[in-house]
Amino acid sequence: MIKDFEGLLEAARKQKKMRIVVAAAQDEDVIMAVSKAKEMGLAEPVLVGDKAKIEGIMNSLKISSNGYEIIDESDLIKAARKSVELVRNGKGDFLMKGLLQTADLMRAVLDKEIGLRTDSIISHVMVYGVPAYKKLIFLTDGGINVAPDLSQKVQILENAIKVCKAMKMDKIYASCIAGAETVNPKIQATVDAKAIADMKDRWEAQGVVVQGPVALDLAISKEACAHKGYKEEGGGNADILLVPYYEVGNALGKSMNYFAGAKSAGIIMGAKVPIVLVSRADNAENKLLSIALGSVVAGLPA
Repeated sequence: MIKDFEGLLEAARKQKKMRIVVAAAQDEDVIMAVSKAKEMGLAEPVLVGDKAKIEGIMNSLKISSNGYEIIDESDLIKAARKSVELVRNGKGDFLMKGLLQTADLMRAVLDKEIGLRTDSIISHVMVYGVPAYKKLIFLTDGGINVAPDLSQKVQILENAIKVCKAMKMDKIYASCIAGAETVNPKIQATVDAKAIADMKDRWEAQGVVVQGPVALDLAISKEACAHKGYKEEGGGNADILLVPYYEVGNALGKSMNYFAGAKSAGIIMGAKVPIVLVSRADNAENKLLSIALGSVVAGLPA
């Protein structure tokens, strides 16, 4: 089982080296991250984008471009499409967003002709290492789906479970986050959470215990559970936090980074390959961790 980010880096180092295709790679932090990933043996980068700018950034960082495959495409939309085509044609194992809008990359990913569609919903999974929490926490979905319905939430949770499985986790505790533990027909988040938690056969078959609805404190704090008399299995011990809406996940994730000093890694699941997607404000270290995560997930059997 991968227990922390050091373990994640080690797992990516030990497995077969995956090829990462970077769309619009002309970004300093991205180049720092992929060069470090190459140096550490985490992944082999293919850089798609404005070649002159990419090489200029590499020169400024004193990184030799020797040994890097750089595909020149200065147009951002075309760079996104070219990157997706490379992966679709087997010349890359996973994808990374560089200096372009998420929507532009996702349009290429979802393109019916050259894209990477599957039958699953596309969703975002963030993994956080919070100093105050005893283990890594998986947050979904604060990046793609704005207001998912019940069926979509089930698929979002299953995408997160796949990431946990890539981290060699056997028993997984998932919490469907709401404002309280009581089902209120007027609050759809509580209704959906209860419905998901009641799909016990579905989750038990995957080694997952799902609780919901549950407030955040009871999902992550044993002390809060004891104080409030909450005795559901997995209480205070969540691995996955399934949020009801985009705003909840987005705010919760940013609070872990900025208030709690968390390290993080983020990928998109549900396409034919994982897609490394982090905020443009994320530093090179978090981008490196995201590459390691993408590499490990890409290494899962098809």
